Amino acid sequence: MKLSQIASALNARLENGSPDTEITGLNGIEQAGPGELTFVANPKYAAAARRTKAAAVIVAGSFPVIPAATLRVEDPYLSFAHALELFHQPLHYAPGVHPTAVVHATAKIGRGAHLGPYVVVDEDVEIGDNAVLLAHVVIYRGVKIGGNFFAHAHAVVRENCRIGNNVLLQNGVVIGSDGFGFAKTHDEHWHKIPQPAPVVIEDDVEVQANSCIDRASVGETRIRRGVKIDNLVQVGHGSQVGEDVLLCSQVGLAGSTEIGNRVILTGQVGVVGHCKVGDGAIVTPQSGVAHDIPAGALVSGAPAVDHKLWLKYSAILPKLPEIARAVRSRFPKE
Repeated sequence: MKLSQIASALNARLENGSPDTEITGLNGIEQAGPGELTFVANPKYAAAARRTKAAAVIVAGSFPVIPAATLRVEDPYLSFAHALELFHQPLHYAPGVHPTAVVHATAKIGRGAHLGPYVVVDEDVEIGDNAVLLAHVVIYRGVKIGGNFFAHAHAVVRENCRIGNNVLLQNGVVIGSDGFGFAKTHDEHWHKIPQPAPVVIEDDVEVQANSCIDRASVGETRIRRGVKIDNLVQVGHGSQVGEDVLLCSQVGLAGSTEIGNRVILTGQVGVVGHCKVGDGAIVTPQSGVAHDIPAGALVSGAPAVDHKLWLKYSAILPKLPEIARAVRSRFPKE
């Protein structure tokens, strides 16, 4: 594809390069070679951009001039994503039902569906148009799913859950597994609390590999529009996750957690049950949220506190032995 065609598709301004340069693919700033396109979204990679062997680099409008051809855009990271789409089209699955698939007579499946080997669709299921269910996907009874649903191999949607349009489930996802609810009996055993309430997933949600979203005993567990959930995430029963939230790998939400809109929970963050995280808040990696977090906050640590405060006491922590010695010398025991 010619560089001029890419510039047009990205609405980019081409500088310092021939529009007829042929681009054969994309790569990272350090790995890219002749004929490849790369990008720089962080100014700290300016030195790498100056020495890159790439044919062209996608950069922001204010990025310094470099020897390579540049495509100047408003958002280099987003534009690189669009450029990838120009070169890598998703696999197409032809409509049809594999002979080994088991579809209940009462199930209603829309036009253009692809059902792969050993797919199981139970009774009273409804699935919209253009669904793709790959090998060993299981849809329990009473599930309602919108259009353009895509489920990779071994994804499972449990009974009576509801899923909107344009939802993508990666391999091994479980939607609607039982919430972790047990009541202690008088003789110190655990009695299982029924978990009949469904999971509701709104439009444009992606859930990545081996993540689990639990059903509730009452009410519902709801994942709102545009949420993106990374691998190995646990969403506890009755939790509410707001629009356009990012839940990164190994995040754990205990039961009845409330996550506001546009929140980012980074890797291995844990949130105690019944806590609320306000709109736009960011929780940094391995933090533990044990109380409500206000909207717009940036918090760190366990228990999570304001990020600037956490930086201060993290800097002091290595000095504690020295401080302790100074205190003991200043105030010796009687």
